[in-house]
Amino acid sequence: MNATCTMPEHGLETATAPCCRPSSPTYMGPREWSWTDGPTWKRAAQNTLNCLIGCMIGDFGALIAINTWYPETPVMLTMAIAMTSGLITSILFETSILRWKEGFGWEQAFRTAFSMSFLSMIAMEVAANATDFAITGGTVATSEPLYWVALGIALVAGFLAPLPYNYWKLAKHGRACH
Repeated sequence: MNATCTMPEHGLETATAPCCRPSSPTYMGPREWSWTDGPTWKRAAQNTLNCLIGCMIGDFGALIAINTWYPETPVMLTMAIAMTSGLITSILFETSILRWKEGFGWEQAFRTAFSMSFLSMIAMEVAANATDFAITGGTVATSEPLYWVALGIALVAGFLAPLPYNYWKLAKHGRACH
């Protein structure tokens, strides 16, 4: 039994969540780990990408809404609202993935999404927004090519910032879905 797992059925074939069943390809049970485990890097990258998608849905949705209806909003307030929105949508996105893909109940999926990813989400949001701000100053219109270049670079920074932490969490603690 993985000591860090909060699910009592972890490691049993009768576990409700597939990632807790030893026969499942997504099982992340206790084991020795190293920084060179390719399958774990792949799983960590997929989890990080899910987090990035969730964060960016809220982040860019808020940016578009604020810039469309409240363009006079100060840059730092706009960034704070966008980051908060990104954190919320990421938790909701990951909750939905855990509900539908892993078979969790809604409450358990929400608690799991929040507990497994919140630090990653914060690192992702800070890295992406700081990168964008460093390149554009937060004042470049979407019609400018620099906006799209900065967006691409910011997305890469947002993906890479939490990736080592997500890998470590998976490899050391076997925490993929709980």
